[in-house]
Amino acid sequence: MAIENLIENVDNQIIKIRTKSLDVSFNELYDMYKNQELIISPDYQRLFRWEEEKQSRFVESLILEMPVPPIFVIEREGGAYELIDGLQRISSYLHFRGERLGETEDDFLILRGCDIVKDLDGLTFDKLPKALQIKIKRSFVRMEVIKKESEPSLKYHMFKRLNTGGELLSAQEIRNCTIRLLGSSGIEFLEECSKNVDFQAVIKRLPKEKRKTRYDQELILRFFAIKNDIDKYKYPVTEYLTRYLEKMTTGEAQFHYDEEKKIFERTFQFINDNWGEEAFSGKTAKGTVKNEFVLYYFDGITIPIASLIDRIIVCKKDEAVVECIDRIKYGTELRSYNTGSVSGVKSRIRLFTEGVVKVLDGR
Repeated sequence: MAIENLIENVDNQIIKIRTKSLDVSFNELYDMYKNQELIISPDYQRLFRWEEEKQSRFVESLILEMPVPPIFVIEREGGAYELIDGLQRISSYLHFRGERLGETEDDFLILRGCDIVKDLDGLTFDKLPKALQIKIKRSFVRMEVIKKESEPSLKYHMFKRLNTGGELLSAQEIRNCTIRLLGSSGIEFLEECSKNVDFQAVIKRLPKEKRKTRYDQELILRFFAIKNDIDKYKYPVTEYLTRYLEKMTTGEAQFHYDEEKKIFERTFQFINDNWGEEAFSGKTAKGTVKNEFVLYYFDGITIPIASLIDRIIVCKKDEAVVECIDRIKYGTELRSYNTGSVSGVKSRIRLFTEGVVKVLDGR
């Protein structure tokens, strides 16, 4: 590509992004939120997880007139702003003013853990001296506005770059927030699949901490991505999975939702009927099943069953298929393919697939 063409291409992309900067007070942000002029989507609100001590120290920073990083919003049709970066800061202020965004916090934030002005501990907004109430209301923050005239896909890419998970959000939580800027079909499909009773039964041993971060939806995304797009698989998988969800959502990848859902449902019904919650668990040296969820079992077992589910149902050799999968699952050869590398994933899927095919062929 010629340098002139590269420069022209960059300039063309810049033209598609329309922004403006505003200095707004936190009191203005509070009023905007109350009047639904500042939107924090429900999915995004569920990610508010600063501990009260951290919220309190942010409020203390405002009282002490410390600088605050800018927040980023997208201008919607109609003029309302949708928050895309700055959730923890804005939510902490709203909580201090009596708004509940998280699922567990009290109606009003009671300051605790302030490490500069310790006398603030134990106070709520209403108990602050009037002068400090005014000071915190008048605290300003720079608001960067991505205007509605901007190219939608560029809004998405900006959101993805800004929302890097600084508050230790999981990759799937970030996808759930950002992908909606491209469309809602993909993420709503994952959410619908995650409610499937057979799927939930076989991942019952997934740690609760992972469930809280939408890891069950990431497993579903992983299932479809590897089943349909394994040639593009890359480790580590975060960008690979995000890219596949983008392609699902935009239609870049052919994804027949009704057909894929049927395959998903039949696959996990077969797994639940034959293994239940032990489907993706290993065994101890004594032969007892461990209380665990093993990711490489998930890949190795679900993808071959999904690719062969029609034949499995027609042949009616469930018991033989189960015995074959168990033999491979607990055998020594699989241990060589228990990594997340491209070769590891492909090799364990091949191992299980070849074994099941032999059973179905009567060999």
